Amino acid sequence: MKILLKLRTLSFLTFLFAATILVAPAAAQRPASAPPQNLVAGVAGPVSTNINWANYSALDLVSGALLFPFDVSVKTTAFYIGFTAGTEADIGNMVLYTTKRGNLTITARTPLTLKGVSDPMIALTSKKICPIQPLSTANPCVIRLDPLKVTLSTLSDYYVVVYFADDTNNETVGAANATFPVTSLTGWFEHEDETQLKVGQSIPAGNTGTHPYFLLYVMDN
Repeated sequence: MKILLKLRTLSFLTFLFAATILVAPAAAQRPASAPPQNLVAGVAGPVSTNINWANYSALDLVSGALLFPFDVSVKTTAFYIGFTAGTEADIGNMVLYTTKRGNLTITARTPLTLKGVSDPMIALTSKKICPIQPLSTANPCVIRLDPLKVTLSTLSDYYVVVYFADDTNNETVGAANATFPVTSLTGWFEHEDETQLKVGQSIPAGNTGTHPYFLLYVMDN
């Protein structure tokens, strides 16, 4: 049974969101040294948590209709995920599904990785990985997945799917969830591995919510 914990103000994520919300006009060229920019409205303000992800998949929708105007020369996309509890997150697999906008049929399947692997074990108690300890809704651990050489299109929708292995470590893992519907990201979860779908299959319906699970930001780097 998943447990919703007491909400706290998340000043760190608020600062990060505010610092990256400015978007360059589509015609402008951003210098290589420019900081990452949001491609959609990410999570800002307080977050809640959702505990026990053993044998669960988190599915988060990045809608093409809600993409910010951005420099078309941007060729990479980076997804940031957040944890609020746990000692080790054992990810079984991660994938990005692409569909036509407003359609559930998968048109492309792209592996997601962290340091080159799609099934990483993330030591959430390590200060090298999560500098602020212990993790909580006030002090989540925000991790950037490896950037993809993918330019998001307003003609498509994108689904970030993370499956957590069925083990005891994942029973204490907490997902950082947006508390209020002020983000363009939405999500749900399924009690099985949903990362094995093929092109031509459909995105599964599930426990639909108004906020994403784990996914906090979608940026250009």
